[in-house]
Order: sequence, then C-alpha cells, then structure tokens
Amino acid sequence: MIAVEQVTGPVAYHAEGPVWSERWGGLRWVDMLAGDVLHLGPGGAPERRKVGSIAAALRPRSRGGAVIAVERGFALEDADGSITHLPELWGEEAGVRMNEGGCDPDGRFYCGSMAYDRHEGGGAIHRLDPDLSTELVLDGVTISNGLEWSPDGSLAYYNDTPTLSTDIFDYYPDSGLTGRRRFAEVTAEEGFPDGLTVDSEGGVWVAMNGGGAVRRYTPEGRLDATIELPTPKVTACTFGGPGLDQLFITTSREDMPPDSDPVAGSVFCASVGVDGRPVREFAG
Repeated sequence: MIAVEQVTGPVAYHAEGPVWSERWGGLRWVDMLAGDVLHLGPGGAPERRKVGSIAAALRPRSRGGAVIAVERGFALEDADGSITHLPELWGEEAGVRMNEGGCDPDGRFYCGSMAYDRHEGGGAIHRLDPDLSTELVLDGVTISNGLEWSPDGSLAYYNDTPTLSTDIFDYYPDSGLTGRRRFAEVTAEEGFPDGLTVDSEGGVWVAMNGGGAVRRYTPEGRLDATIELPTPKVTACTFGGPGLDQLFITTSREDMPPDSDPVAGSVFCASVGVDGRPVREFAG
C-alpha cells in the first residue's frame, strides 16, 4: 500500500488544480468556489489570494506570473503579482463556469467548463493562445476535468467526469486534439474521474472523486497502482517537490455536512516510486 501524508489542514472548501513550479517556489492550487489561489511556501503555512468569484485552474507563465481560468474566461498574473482579467467568453446568463485545464506542448492554455446545474452537454473546452486570442476546442461536454499531455506531447488524456471514463486524443500543433477514444473506464461505485496528471514514464494518475483514491494507469490503459485517501472527495493530483518525486493530492468538502470529515479539503502527498515532469508553461 502506498502511504499518504497530510500536508495541510482542511484549508479549502473545494481544493482543485494543484501545480508545482520552481518559478513560484513551490505548490499552488485553487479553492475553486471561493475564487482563491493558495500557495504552499517554505514555511508550510498556505497563503491565500482572491482572484475572482471562481478560480478554476492555473499554470505558470514563461515570463513570470500565471495564467488563471476564472469564472467566465481567463486572467493573467504578471511577475509583480498584478492581475489583468481578459474579456469574458460568455455572459452570466449562460449559467456556465470554468472548471479545469492545462497547457499543451506549444504553450497554449486550455480550460474546460461546466454548467452550474451540471446539465448534460453544457460545457466546452476553450483555448487561450499566446497572442491572447481564444478558440473553442471542444463542445458538448458536461463536467470538463483533467487534461494533460504524454511526455512526448503526442497524446492528451482527458476526463469528462460523468462519462466514468478517461479518454485519449492525438495531439498535433496545427490540428490540436483529434481522434478521441476511450483509454480507461470505471464504475460509479469506484468513483468519478476528476483531475489527472502524467508521470515521466507515461503513466496516467487519475483522482477518483467519491472513491477516495488516486489510480495509476499504464500507457496501455492497465490499472497498476491505487493510492487510498482518508477522505472520499479526491479532486486532482500533480507531481512536485525538488525532484518532482512527490504526488500532491487535493481534496474537497463540497456538499458535505459541517464537521462531518475533519480532513476533507486538505492537501496530501505520497511517494509513488516514479517522477513527474516539469509543468508545461503558458507562452503568453
């Protein structure tokens, strides 16, 4: 059994999207529904900063700072910490918010969305290019979640959570994500695929929301490792630490009764015997 360590207390209501970057000096993640970005600095006490009504996902920028997915689009954090919100991609009346994303090998930032009422097909994936133009990449999804590329950049792995599956795309710089097909499937009793990350061997680590676990799949789609967490709502994971040899895992207490789970909303980590890869940065 892979042992897990609790890194923080239950500091978030709905912790998501962990990212390790030496540019930031450690781990950042979001308290999504609070609109906050959290940072685990050298002292071990998380720092919190509000960036909007929703903070869905973030990645480092190659020029410093971060690109951040907010409720209805994107924002840019400069190296000095100042934040600029880009034009919204849709209006409040759409009832849709950003949810999860990542950067492709060419430095473009993708983020998927979902409807607040979670109706089928209410979400999409939008891409922010380095020139700050945007493009609709995929529509008709329901709860767009984990998105990450293989080590060589030729494949992308993706979760539309209610489908109970992780899918795989071919990736080309010009045509983007093509050839969508099934990679791995689970049952609702095992949990719902949420955030994911990919290790240096091409293994795909999937957070199982409601299942209290993170699962590793080989590049062939075979389950070969499971990490059990002491709380059910496991939301996302990423590799970090100076050697990228620790798997950091976020959890949530969304919709849980108050005080029903003393560790829900905490961040955990585990040594899993394989390294990750440096996070891909936004080139804008």
